Amino acid sequence: MKTLYSKFVVTTMLVMIGSLCMGFLVTNTYYHQVVKEKNDAKNVSIAQDIVHYIETNKPEDLNSYLTTLGEIGYQIYVTTGEKGHFFGGPYRDKTLSTSVVEHVLNGQTYHGMRDFPKETFVTGFFANELNNTIGVPFTYESKSYALFIRPDIRLLFSEVHTILAGLMLVMTVLSLLAMLLFAKALIRPITKLTAATQQLAHEKFDTVLDIDRADEIGQLASSFNRMTERLQENDRTRKEFISNVSHDFQSPLLNIQGYVDLLKNPSLTEQERQEYAAIIELETKRLSTLTKQLLLLTSLDQSTRIVKRESYRLDEQLKETVRKYRWQMEESQLQISYKLEQIIYDGDAGLLQNVWDNLLTNAIKYNVEGGQIHLHLQKRSASLEILVEDSGIGMTEDQLAKAYDRFYRADASRTKQGTGLGLAIVKQIVELHGGTIQMQSTMHAGTKVYIHLPILS
Repeated sequence: MKTLYSKFVVTTMLVMIGSLCMGFLVTNTYYHQVVKEKNDAKNVSIAQDIVHYIETNKPEDLNSYLTTLGEIGYQIYVTTGEKGHFFGGPYRDKTLSTSVVEHVLNGQTYHGMRDFPKETFVTGFFANELNNTIGVPFTYESKSYALFIRPDIRLLFSEVHTILAGLMLVMTVLSLLAMLLFAKALIRPITKLTAATQQLAHEKFDTVLDIDRADEIGQLASSFNRMTERLQENDRTRKEFISNVSHDFQSPLLNIQGYVDLLKNPSLTEQERQEYAAIIELETKRLSTLTKQLLLLTSLDQSTRIVKRESYRLDEQLKETVRKYRWQMEESQLQISYKLEQIIYDGDAGLLQNVWDNLLTNAIKYNVEGGQIHLHLQKRSASLEILVEDSGIGMTEDQLAKAYDRFYRADASRTKQGTGLGLAIVKQIVELHGGTIQMQSTMHAGTKVYIHLPILS
């Protein structure tokens, strides 16, 4: 498996090699297109100055003069056509055609540097060949000569050039090493992140990344730690949810099983039989309600859940809910009053019916005998406000804070019939409609539930 580090190293090397090749090709092209012509003209001028000096001042010892020129940085070849002499640094290739010599002896200038063949990898500037020279004619002691000259490249590289070349080499090596170390430091937290994700795959949600950085990798590590916290909380909630579901299913099932066994007793009176059957029926309804609410919660939890909006009379829906539970209120001797404005609302009537059912049954269930319930609906500037108020037993601040938790019941003994899912369902449905829910409660003074639903323009 190719690691990210090996890919980075290979990519860095390829980039450096590619940059070097591209730079060389560009430099070579620049030499042939721009520098070569100028270099030829400059050396022609130097050669002409040399022959002008020879013809004008007529040095006593021509060989000595040319030897001096060779020592100061030139490669020189002088010939009469029959015999020739070399001065200065040696040529790697001393091949020179007779026609070129004759051309110069006839008074023409030889532009060997300008006309030297183009080469892809070695520029003509560095070609140490006799063909790559400047040729000019001159006369000395009534005799015609051809002078071929070029700078001695070896002498052009001084100590400064050596220092600069060494500096570039050291910079290249150090830059490469620094890049590799930086890549190692950059990839190390990614390696830690990979190991941590493997831990998560094995449901070890307590994994924490110890990466303290302010860059994007640090932000990724922070996001990962937040994700593990959420996963750990979700795992705890899931296990608690399974435990609560198991308990809430087990209790009525055990009750049903126990009373079914009692019903098998042939010595039971008719009254006892009716009581046991009523208990079994009550526990069966409780299981049915729990199952329906769990299915509804599962549906609401889906991120793809779409609210099916339709226009309908919200006040009529609330009145119908009151009529549906009037028998329970009369049984508990509760008085209900309501003030409902005529409002047409665009929402999911089926889902909102669950909201009013849960709130009204809670107001009945946790009220006191002879208590009161007040229902209020009015239109605000940008929302609808629904208030469900009761004069019941109320809740403490701790109970109020946990009221929306699934399976939470303020009645710890669970003597009240219920599933502990009602308010969780209410909250999710209201939020699906873009609304909010607020609860105010005081022990032994009652509870107020405010629902605010936005009005869609």
